[in-house]
Amino acid sequence: MKPMQYLSLKSLDRRRFLRGTSWALALPFFESFAGSLAKGEGTGNKPRRLGCFYFPDGVPMPLPEDPAYQDWAWFPHGNGSDFTFTKCMEPLQSLRSELTVISGLSHPAGRNVHGHNNADQFLTAAATGTGDMEYQNTISLDQFYADHVGDQTRFASLVMSTDGGTGTARGAHTISFNRQGRAVPAENRPKRIFDMLFVKDDTDAARRLALSQNALDDLLEDARQLRRKLSKHDQGSLDEYLQSVREAELRVQKAKQWINTPLPTVNVDHMNLEISPDQPREYLQTMFELIFLAFKTDSTRVATYQIGRENGVGISDHLSRAIGFPAAHQLSHETKQPDGWKNFGTYCRFLHELYGQFITRLQQTAEPAGEGSMLDNTLLLFGSASSAFHLSRNYPLILAGGRNMGLEHGRYLNHAGTEAYRGGWKPGDPEPWTKKATQEDRPLSNLFVSMLQRLGVESDSFADSTGKLDAV
Repeated sequence: MKPMQYLSLKSLDRRRFLRGTSWALALPFFESFAGSLAKGEGTGNKPRRLGCFYFPDGVPMPLPEDPAYQDWAWFPHGNGSDFTFTKCMEPLQSLRSELTVISGLSHPAGRNVHGHNNADQFLTAAATGTGDMEYQNTISLDQFYADHVGDQTRFASLVMSTDGGTGTARGAHTISFNRQGRAVPAENRPKRIFDMLFVKDDTDAARRLALSQNALDDLLEDARQLRRKLSKHDQGSLDEYLQSVREAELRVQKAKQWINTPLPTVNVDHMNLEISPDQPREYLQTMFELIFLAFKTDSTRVATYQIGRENGVGISDHLSRAIGFPAAHQLSHETKQPDGWKNFGTYCRFLHELYGQFITRLQQTAEPAGEGSMLDNTLLLFGSASSAFHLSRNYPLILAGGRNMGLEHGRYLNHAGTEAYRGGWKPGDPEPWTKKATQEDRPLSNLFVSMLQRLGVESDSFADSTGKLDAV
């Protein structure tokens, strides 16, 4: 991808276009939508964005006595502000002052679950279970926040993944779940994402919205009549269904508000929107770029991206081909082979490299509707719900951005202490996930509470939280 330059929007009038080396953004969207917000006036409701990113299969966790420990252990060496990145993390070295690495957190309901079942509950903390247990999920962090800020942008949230759709129970292709615990389908085709954000499909949208509203009105009236004839149990089932209908009604109402607002216009000559995961490096760069553009144009303030599915299922397992390995999940199984930890760590390093490029883009771009950089007004969570081989404890987590929300970075918050690498294992030992935990992690939901408060949500709890996480 070509390098790009980005400029401030503040001093340009509506008849001009902002042009960098390879893109253009039409100003009418910012004037009609952002209005006084771009001038720092009015409600003072400055944008606070949330981005959540998930990678599967855990991270390299060689034991301290292993020769690979110094170079290829995922967590940094040290603690607090006195820490050193390993080769896994080196691509993030220039961003050290913009991020915090955290260990010793996990979801209590998932700590004894095999790591392949974890993506579903990464942002929800729900007891999604394993095997034949009845599957039930709850609202995810991103959708909880979208409920608070989603009415301020054209799209309440942007849900993306490499594999697309919803996947299966405990085999999620999405990390986003609505208030009823239903999976929010993720989009994985860059062209579809771009068209949704920046291209109007036709000129007949108003008529179709009116038809949708009439259909919903008729359905609700029929439901009210039907409800009187149902048993109490069936009434409950109907009410649950009608909640989905009401959500659809809200979407229709919101669409009416935005139908006459010009879409932002971006030039994507630098991007191949027809790219697929078969070209993994460019594909990931494109997906991160689309999130950047969605945030830059204030099309949404909430985004999730599930980089890969657990268990080596799906096209996302091919992303490791970018660095010469046939399958990403296989790397987590071959750590006892020669150079096994190095190979697994090299793949993690590759993900950090591309993620670091995304963070840098936000860091180097002035906030269009406020002060500082876009990164200063964006809170980013990057992590997995496994650490060592299939171990659902001590999640590897990186929190970045949010300086204008009061966050301070440049730290390694080692809540696991000397047990940070308790998931390491030796040849012949049972897999780490089968062993009883010797130290209790702190609830990851405590971090979620701290994040929500930084984002401006007045909430003292989320899921199974027991408070907020100190120092965040």
